[in-house]
Amino acid sequence: MKPTLQLKLSQHLTLTPQLQQSIKLLQLSTLELNQEIERFLLENPMLEREDGDGSDFAPAALGTTPASAATDTPAESGEKAAETETRTENESADFDEGMDWSGTGSGASSKGDDDEDSDFQEFQAAGTSLRDYLDQQVALSPLSDRDRLLVRFIIEALDDDGYLHQALEDLLELLPPELDIDLDDLAIALRHVQQLEPAGIGARTPQECLGLQVRAMPPSPCRDLALVIVEQYLELLAERNFAKLKRLTDCDDDALRAAHALICRLDPHPGSQHSSEETRYVLPDVVVRKIRNRWTVSLNAEAMPRLRINQLYASLLQQNRGQGGGLTGQLQEARWLIKNVQQRFDTILRVSQAIVDQQRQFFDHGEVAMRPLTLREIADQLELHESTVSRVTTQKYMATPRGVFELKYFFGSHVATDTGGAASSTAIRALIRQLIDAEDRKKPLSDAKIADLLGQQGIVVARRTIAKYRESLNIPPVSLRKTI
Repeated sequence: MKPTLQLKLSQHLTLTPQLQQSIKLLQLSTLELNQEIERFLLENPMLEREDGDGSDFAPAALGTTPASAATDTPAESGEKAAETETRTENESADFDEGMDWSGTGSGASSKGDDDEDSDFQEFQAAGTSLRDYLDQQVALSPLSDRDRLLVRFIIEALDDDGYLHQALEDLLELLPPELDIDLDDLAIALRHVQQLEPAGIGARTPQECLGLQVRAMPPSPCRDLALVIVEQYLELLAERNFAKLKRLTDCDDDALRAAHALICRLDPHPGSQHSSEETRYVLPDVVVRKIRNRWTVSLNAEAMPRLRINQLYASLLQQNRGQGGGLTGQLQEARWLIKNVQQRFDTILRVSQAIVDQQRQFFDHGEVAMRPLTLREIADQLELHESTVSRVTTQKYMATPRGVFELKYFFGSHVATDTGGAASSTAIRALIRQLIDAEDRKKPLSDAKIADLLGQQGIVVARRTIAKYRESLNIPPVSLRKTI
């Protein structure tokens, strides 16, 4: 067969570098976006951040029209109206109470607030670890040098919760034989550790941990009963078998109730208060306010990067056209990034406003009014692809008077009702929580009973579905909710 040349004409989709970057930025969280921008700032001299503290920020700084133009009410005019006539004192109070700017780290704070935040961060960094805290106590104790070394050896074997999971026999094997240390020496050192603060440190089981904490309390009848329960009948207490507890301990309801309350106040993880884990704060991408009786979404200026083209390099490049070399490509990349970042926030704003419009009953009445919503509905409404809506709603957060929520929180499956309608799974969870919160603690509601009560309201839910929703709410079963 002779080799021949053939021409074929076909069509296929190709993702341009600009489109690939746009998709990548869209699926990033705010933290990841800032990290990506920092990388661009280090690699591209044509790109820079705008100066200023953010108080005079305008979305036009990114080179396009304000992102809030995607909504019916512009964010700038809406905020001005909210500051003057349209927002009543009650609305302002509700919004301020619902928002916890310090907790989310998203508020446009003043310089004074920034100073307080920096002081708090410094205080966190200066926190004492559990081992350091225990070592400080050991240094002040009247122990011999040998005992002090053994106590510190035990301390090094504790985990972050303050428990000693290794057996003393195993620890003894780690010590050099020439030190002439036996098992009794380690047992004495462990008792010294268990006398340190916080109470419960050095325990080998949760039962021993609670017992150490109860023993550290001043003597009283309630304390004595609690100690008996912790050391002998803790499993019965966990099973809520109060009738058998009263019979075995020979106490009445009031005494058992007081001992139970005392045990519930104990800390099964005494070392966790000195944990080195850092708290991660959420920075909302959008903020929801009620303006002129309409729930309106605006972008959070604190989450938006302030980017611009470096005018010095741009002017030099313009004066030396054709001689820019790699700077010409970097200028184009900088423009792409600025445009794609703005497009990212435009899309987030559009999707957020569509979600708020669909779930306005939630913002008025709470979780019980949440309606079923799917990604397809929002995608069809905004003429976007469903995958785009999925990227937008992942790791993007909305600050509302009712709290800070991930955008995916507002989507949920539906459950059919007797009237032919549908109820959101989120609303059903809220109803389950309401029923359990209002139940008689002496006779808590079973999953089957909750299903019957929801059925009386026209919501048909199987018992196993109730159990699944209850577990997702971290609500224990009926046997563990029973009280005296």
